[in-house]
Amino acid sequence: MDDGRICFERDGRVGLLTLDRPAKLNAATRAMSEQLLDLIPRIDDDRDIRAVVITGAGDRAFSVGSDIGELDRYDGPWQFRNRRDYCDALRALRTPVVAAINGYAFGGGLELALSCDIRLAADRATFAAAEIKLGWIGGGGVTALLAASLAASDVATMLLTGDPIDAAEALRTGLVSRVLPADELLPAAIELAHRIAARPPIAAQAAKANLRAALSMGLEPAIQYERELQAVAMGTRDATEGRAAFAERRTGSFEGR
Repeated sequence: MDDGRICFERDGRVGLLTLDRPAKLNAATRAMSEQLLDLIPRIDDDRDIRAVVITGAGDRAFSVGSDIGELDRYDGPWQFRNRRDYCDALRALRTPVVAAINGYAFGGGLELALSCDIRLAADRATFAAAEIKLGWIGGGGVTALLAASLAASDVATMLLTGDPIDAAEALRTGLVSRVLPADELLPAAIELAHRIAARPPIAAQAAKANLRAALSMGLEPAIQYERELQAVAMGTRDATEGRAAFAERRTGSFEGR
């Protein structure tokens, strides 16, 4: 059986994760989930990795989600419910993540893309919450994550029909922030990740944590939480360096301290 793999490469301060099972449209296996679960803490612990790009191998798919053939290997619904999930793994990453969606993003592949902070898509990409066509619904956060990005009617249409939308519609609804020709997608995603990686890493991670919190809090608690994170960031060496660089009209050198 082709269990696939998660490839990890480095481009300076940017890490590149590739879902590498192109013959199966990068459908995720348990083995791939375990690899991702192993990689995530190592990425976060590496001070030299300040942003991550995730994409799919080949020219057809980002990912079509979990390998359907593996689902019957679980002993029952409770074991399936308690699985170590690849979307949970990616959402646990403190480091900012850019998705380069190069083709199909269906089912868990859509959830994986939604688990990223920024989503760029190739003009050939398509998106679907397709589980309803098979008799179930997504379980990797698709409803909450779509609702945080799209209008309620657009979310309902995707969830209740399971039908795919193309890249242009994904851009219209706010599911992705840019659509590019396929050959420009990965370079654009890596360039964006390098821009993020050039920022003070504690401030970048705090901004990511603050955005996540703002989506689940009321207005006043969210503002208070933001203020607390601001105070933490202001106390770092990087913030001191940022103020000095501004005063001296030079580019700051940030250490993540």
